[in-house]
Amino acid sequence: MNRTEALPAIAGPDLTSRPGAIPALVFVGLLLAGLAFSGYSLFSDLNSAVAQPTSWLPYALLILALLIALGFEFVNGFHDTANAVATVIYTHSLPPHFAVVWSGVFNFLGVLFSSGAVAFGIISLLPVELILQVGSSSGFAMVFALLIAAILWNLGTWWLGLPASSSHTLIGSIIGVGIANALMHGRDGTSGVDWAQATKVGYSLLLSPLIGFVCAGLLLALRALVKQRELYEEPRGNRPPPWWIRSLLVLTCTGVSFAHGSNDGQKGMGLIMLILVGTVPLSYALNHAMPAAHMTQFAAVAQVTQQSLSRAVPANPARSDNARPALSEYVRTRALTPDVIPALAAMAGSIGHQVQAHGSLAGVPEAAVTNIRNDMYLASEAIRLLEKDDKAQLSPEARSNLKAFKTEIDGATKFIPLWVKVAVAIALGLGTMVGWRRIVVTVGQKIGKTHLTYAQGASAELVAMATIGAADVFGLPVSTTHVLSSGVAGTMAANRSGLQMATVRNLLTAWVLTLPAAILLSGSLYWLFSQLF
Repeated sequence: MNRTEALPAIAGPDLTSRPGAIPALVFVGLLLAGLAFSGYSLFSDLNSAVAQPTSWLPYALLILALLIALGFEFVNGFHDTANAVATVIYTHSLPPHFAVVWSGVFNFLGVLFSSGAVAFGIISLLPVELILQVGSSSGFAMVFALLIAAILWNLGTWWLGLPASSSHTLIGSIIGVGIANALMHGRDGTSGVDWAQATKVGYSLLLSPLIGFVCAGLLLALRALVKQRELYEEPRGNRPPPWWIRSLLVLTCTGVSFAHGSNDGQKGMGLIMLILVGTVPLSYALNHAMPAAHMTQFAAVAQVTQQSLSRAVPANPARSDNARPALSEYVRTRALTPDVIPALAAMAGSIGHQVQAHGSLAGVPEAAVTNIRNDMYLASEAIRLLEKDDKAQLSPEARSNLKAFKTEIDGATKFIPLWVKVAVAIALGLGTMVGWRRIVVTVGQKIGKTHLTYAQGASAELVAMATIGAADVFGLPVSTTHVLSSGVAGTMAANRSGLQMATVRNLLTAWVLTLPAAILLSGSLYWLFSQLF
């Protein structure tokens, strides 16, 4: 008699049950409260920005763009976060509907406590000329194209039950817009993308699933240290695992959900902030929360930075009106010319004088807000590139001053209001609780040839939690889908359980096709929207 005949049959989870009325009512109440808070905050900001708007069209486009951005996060929720709950569901550690609600709550918290580094890392991939003109028709065409392309591809792969990467899709969409924008302006398509930053993101997307596969397999080496037989057995019947195993699995599911919210939620936040800056600059272009007392330090750092840069190139001064074109060209091409450092010196001085003249960021008049914000963005991006440019012959003092100045201007421009975090958290958390079954089934029972053991589930989740959390700290977008599904595959391979090669081939196909498909979709949509707007 073989092992399968000797043991009770393996019972799969019941994925058709419905949640009770009380949890549904509590969820709806919290949802309405969050939406009311976000809507009221946006309305208040719009009302205070312009007393008598001359046209409602920009605000109609703003609402539409916000809905599309939140729609992306909603799809991201049920597309990606199902990976976090597959292991606890298939090991009977949590009932399916309780698991998705639990995951949704911690996705929500992950978004609220996120750092914002990933959000602005995503924005730096976009073409600089479109960022500076985000409130224009070209800016809206960019936002609509990349978000709609990402949503379409995510929905298509979800419908097929393929856990493709939402992060991968969004990066491809951004690259597609950059290439299309460059070609439409008569430039080489490769000049429309920050390939250094894209390569950095690409490495994180490529290496994270490999790390998930290898490390999840290595964690099964615990078999030699932990002699609890139940940990390495497949669940039998519908009984939950022993309490200590169950606690470990729930803990790792919680960590993956929180890390997913913290990392993936920021992608939507970055794009929403870009939309708000372009449409309502008076409220969102500059951080009004910075105290007026801090402006003296801000102006002093700007002046010291200007002086140290001027000493580096004393024979080639630049005027502030020539600084923006020189820095824009540097950010776009990454080609360090003799004009760049003098332009940055002039820009630093100009920013310091303007902030000091107005007394605080909140005191900057509406007519000057967009220009100051664009100047700060260009200065920050130029400093970021100079820090990595070996051709920049700058003294340690100048580099130290540049770093301090970048910290000041990033604090003035790279901020995310609470209501934006709440809105994204609601969209992501709600998406977690809708449409999760297709991906859960793929991860839970179609990757390996055998049912997940407790050790396999915990290993895959633990590695995913650590990998995504580390990526959030370093401001790198990674794919929860890739990390978790590759982690499950790694545990199956290490345990010699066998892999279902048809599923693995489909996953690899989706992985390979996601980038070119997203590039083609977003580039085509950007061209179309540019003709319509």
